[in-house]
Amino acid sequence: MPAIDPRSGVLQHNPHKSTQGYTLFTPLGLYNTYLIDMEGTVVHKWDLPNDVGNYAYLLENGNLLAAIRTPDENPQLPANGGHLIEFDWDGNIVWEYIDHLQHHDFRRKPNGNTVYAAWKKITDPDIMKLVPGGIEGTEHDGAIYTDVIREINPTGNLVWEWDVLTDMNMKQFPIDPTIQRHEYAHANTVSPCPNGDVIVNWRNNNTMAMIDYKTKKIKWFLNDISYGQHHDVQMLKNGNILFFANGADVHTHGPETGSRVVEIDPVTNEEVWNYSGSPPRSFVSWFVSGCQRLPSGNTLICEGLWGRLFEVTPDKEIVWEYVSPFFVEYDHPAYADNNIIFRCYRYASNSPQIRDRLP
Repeated sequence: MPAIDPRSGVLQHNPHKSTQGYTLFTPLGLYNTYLIDMEGTVVHKWDLPNDVGNYAYLLENGNLLAAIRTPDENPQLPANGGHLIEFDWDGNIVWEYIDHLQHHDFRRKPNGNTVYAAWKKITDPDIMKLVPGGIEGTEHDGAIYTDVIREINPTGNLVWEWDVLTDMNMKQFPIDPTIQRHEYAHANTVSPCPNGDVIVNWRNNNTMAMIDYKTKKIKWFLNDISYGQHHDVQMLKNGNILFFANGADVHTHGPETGSRVVEIDPVTNEEVWNYSGSPPRSFVSWFVSGCQRLPSGNTLICEGLWGRLFEVTPDKEIVWEYVSPFFVEYDHPAYADNNIIFRCYRYASNSPQIRDRLP
């Protein structure tokens, strides 16, 4: 049994500066999603049928939308899901859809459709030659898994699809030369914008991009290796882009490197706000992780590697901090003895997701 960190639970809480509400998270390797209050007490949980690939979140109707790992067609690449399931508040399944190659991210759109990332297995040598970059000869069992973004309606019919092979100039965004050619190029975010466009980011080529929904053209992108790969790229209400910069790229990592949460103006690609540790290495998660801009202007941060969730003000003061006590206590192939979390979300007590559902 792993040694549970005695510093787990709520480490600090300033009720006058923090954004009151409930925080949702799903420990990787465990089959539960937890909702906690500001004191760290579990006020609700959902039991899941298998590992998540990688998280779950609440819809406005209070239901939980999750991606659950399936064994079929599983390429043994990180964050495979395959079974999208919507649970009601009591854990009953009210909607489900299977695409065994779904991975990482998925979002319910306001019109009721669901958009998600999926792999496409490529074995044709001529097509594989079109995939640029990476370490030669490091394909995945003779294949490369490329990315597609799919949108399905509530009945499961495909209504929109974006494919890197046909809708993207891959030569402009090659896989980093130090990375294996397992995937092009490891999308970990699919985030619809208010106007319907879609933000996607690829970890293995240090690229985030905005796809014009109507034309399928990339209308904005940022390719900056200094961020050390990234997660949870999203458009804020002010039109800026917020993301978790892992700071873990093989070209930039070192003893002084840490992670950051960054807000940029996409017109200039200049930073308008960021949070980092002091010293920088005191805040670091080389993979997973996320961020959420709260209505108060504070930012909720998931330092996923350590299961640490914390809230900072615009002035970068930590006003709430929690470390998950939920460690994987069995021989999990990826997460044994860890309390890793992919993302977390905060919901106000009067929000559509929570309202009248808790005593």
